[in-house]
Amino acid sequence: MRCTHCGAIIRDGQVVCPKCGAEVQIVPDYNPLEDVLAREVKGSVEGATRQIRTGDIRKYRRDDRTKNVNATRVLGQEEMRNLRDRRRLDDARSSGEPRRSTEGTRRQPTGELRRLRQQKRLEAAKKKRRNLLITLFCILALIVTGIYLVYQNSYTSMINKGYRSIQSGDYGAAEEYFSRAVRKDESRPEAYTGRAQIYIAQDDLEGAEDVFLSAIETQPTNVQLYQAAIDFYMDTEQTGKVSALLENCEDENVLGAVSEYVSSSPVFTPKAGTYSEVQEITITSDTEGDIYYTTDGSDPTAKTGTRYTDPVLLQTEGKTEIRAITVNENDIPSVVSSSVYTIEFPIEDAPAVTPSTGQYTEPAQITITVPEGYTAYYTTDGSTPDPESSSTRKYTRPVNMPENAQTIFNAILVNDQNGKATEVTTRNYITTSN
Repeated sequence: MRCTHCGAIIRDGQVVCPKCGAEVQIVPDYNPLEDVLAREVKGSVEGATRQIRTGDIRKYRRDDRTKNVNATRVLGQEEMRNLRDRRRLDDARSSGEPRRSTEGTRRQPTGELRRLRQQKRLEAAKKKRRNLLITLFCILALIVTGIYLVYQNSYTSMINKGYRSIQSGDYGAAEEYFSRAVRKDESRPEAYTGRAQIYIAQDDLEGAEDVFLSAIETQPTNVQLYQAAIDFYMDTEQTGKVSALLENCEDENVLGAVSEYVSSSPVFTPKAGTYSEVQEITITSDTEGDIYYTTDGSDPTAKTGTRYTDPVLLQTEGKTEIRAITVNENDIPSVVSSSVYTIEFPIEDAPAVTPSTGQYTEPAQITITVPEGYTAYYTTDGSTPDPESSSTRKYTRPVNMPENAQTIFNAILVNDQNGKATEVTTRNYITTSN
């Protein structure tokens, strides 16, 4: 077979001209009889027909055998593979390289075809990875956006916004943010602490305290709320209120969780009451720490109270109030305990004076019976004895009765501990001589 472009001979199995590189075109068998018949038909139509000679037919057949012996044939499997490779090469060039002119083309080696195939696969893989990355980025962006939107409406976000509002002085907005946080989760303490900070920023410690007390009143078993309230008292140097808060707590779990802040109030022995003799008051506490007390009715502190070491001795008649606190190892003072004692020493009856009232012919000695713990005083002019008066004498021994006279003798006893005097004993003596 010959090339239709340059006339070079093309061997069987070749799909490209070895001379010009043109692709072999597969055409059907050429039949010259069809041309002859066509011309004869055309000539007869035009009035110039002639009879076909046998020699002409043989000549056309002979020329056809010599010129077009390979014009039509069936391609083998190898040729088909080469043809497919050629088409793939053209597809690769059309997608990535400028198309060359048909003239001057040549068949590509198998190695180059493999390289082009591999390059195409790599490009496809890159494209696939790029698309995957874009998809992942979009998904990630959606997730981040979702997280951001959720966070903006979260409990933590409300708390942060509330504190920023406090810093900017917008207390109304801060209250709104903290209130929204409470509505989201009323058991968490951060929102209550934030509310308290609004009052602290305005120097209103009572308002801040009320935030915690109100929350604890509705949630008496919430350990976190108790801890937040304790932290508030510690930060604002109101440690004395910690024990008052815990004293009203009845939940054992709460008390166990904040045990380091528990400080038990002191206990007095004996109990408060009225006593007729000197008393020793013992003060104890269930909490490890120091006890401080006062006896003037004021509230004790670690600075103003007397540190308890020995029992308190009450030896003066009257009323005494002892107030005491326990300060635990973490310097948390307890609630103040108080106990009132009254000492009333017993009063003797009016003193016994001998001899009794009467008229005597001979002077006698007047005797006053003095109990232990008392001192006797007397007068002989009828006045009431008074230890501070000059007319009153202290009884130390029997007194001689005056002669030939009438004497009004009055005597009293005075308690040595409290200075109280008994009733007056009066004797009327008349002495005459024989």
